[in-house]
Amino acid sequence: MLEIDKEPEVGVVDQISMMVIGGQWGDEGKGKVVDLLSRAFPAVVRYNGGHNAGHTVRVGERKFALHLVPSGIIHPETRCYMGAGLVIDPTALLTEIDRLRDEGIEVEGRLSLSPRAAIILPTHRALDLAREGRRGEGKIGTTGRGIGPAYQDIAQRRCLRAWTLASPAKLEESARRLMEQHNEELVALYGAEPVELDAAVDEVMAGAQRLAPLIREVGPEIRRHADGGDPILFEGAQGVLLDLNWGTYPFVTSSSCLPGFAAASCGVGPRYLGPVLGVMKAYSTRVGSGPFPTEDFGPDGDGLRDRGAEYGTTTGRPRRCGWFDVVAARHAVETAGIDALALTKIDVLDGLKTLKVCVAYEGPDGEVIDTMPPDAELLDQVMPRYVDIPGWEGATESLVSEEGLPEGAKTYLKFLEDQVGVPIALVSTGPRREETMARGRSPMARRIAEILSEA
Repeated sequence: MLEIDKEPEVGVVDQISMMVIGGQWGDEGKGKVVDLLSRAFPAVVRYNGGHNAGHTVRVGERKFALHLVPSGIIHPETRCYMGAGLVIDPTALLTEIDRLRDEGIEVEGRLSLSPRAAIILPTHRALDLAREGRRGEGKIGTTGRGIGPAYQDIAQRRCLRAWTLASPAKLEESARRLMEQHNEELVALYGAEPVELDAAVDEVMAGAQRLAPLIREVGPEIRRHADGGDPILFEGAQGVLLDLNWGTYPFVTSSSCLPGFAAASCGVGPRYLGPVLGVMKAYSTRVGSGPFPTEDFGPDGDGLRDRGAEYGTTTGRPRRCGWFDVVAARHAVETAGIDALALTKIDVLDGLKTLKVCVAYEGPDGEVIDTMPPDAELLDQVMPRYVDIPGWEGATESLVSEEGLPEGAKTYLKFLEDQVGVPIALVSTGPRREETMARGRSPMARRIAEILSEA
């Protein structure tokens, strides 16, 4: 009989690891928050999406637009990892790496790509555009970068994985075969022109040699960091309201935006993930199609767009703007298990006499709806029930202390906090790193205050 003298030892996981996710429809300011916090984390991990995401980081007078590379790359001592749940366009990734190098940010030896991540091919982009064109008025609002078709190929068990980039003969054969299938679909299903295969294969092969050194298993590296006591920062892309299952389906992205997907993407257990910081704007924005109950089509919406410079990092498209939606925010908090909020762009609200906050919806038959319905058509028909909150005369811009906030801003933050049900632990008062404050005395706020004090 096998005798067990003691329980097997399990590696100690330092619970000051953290997750940063979007709590709205993306574009909440996650890039700034991750960049700000990264100084305290030896490892930063991106775990979902592709180059349809766009994170903007400002350091002094320099601005970095990141789409695939984790925002922690700006910190020279930070190791960055890209998990298996990503879809990677080799050309886009190399372009981003080259731009970082031009800005003096060295990537070599600091960035690792999971061999299990899927590869976006030129024909994925063509399929994306052809499908969106076919939808007519029912367009999803895709960026046209091949994200959806690449995730579809994962589900169909025919995608190319990143490990093939290190095997040129295998890559060329597999890429050509899959793109031939894509071309057949383009012609037969959409009446579109096929992609020129030789040029497409050349594009794929051109990036393979440069990316091959980045490829290594991410899971063991993350476990090594964590088991050695290094805290890890997990960086999500897009936002909960764009999640494939819990967002405003079908007007969603093609991957999961929830924290649990990080464990699956990185090949680690959920015990490695840590508490969740959800990033939300002090108002609401959305890019592309889909229901948006608090969208403001009048001068207030235009004013938010102009003052907040609300244009997409990835596409440059003007964002749809509106008021803070408590129903949607509470849905994100409950669905994603958000422990605390980082509220960004409160300075955009400076000078407004009255702020509106949606606390419930009114359905087509006059019924009160206080949870987010799964039916996008119904959500598109609801009317927001607003509470008016007085604005403030003083400025929040560039403030770094909660005590300095105008009383009206304090009232607004407290109201949102009470309505959503979790503390607001961080407030961003401008686009730069230093324009940030920790708020309150929650565990997350104390941790953020420690990080800010180390700057």
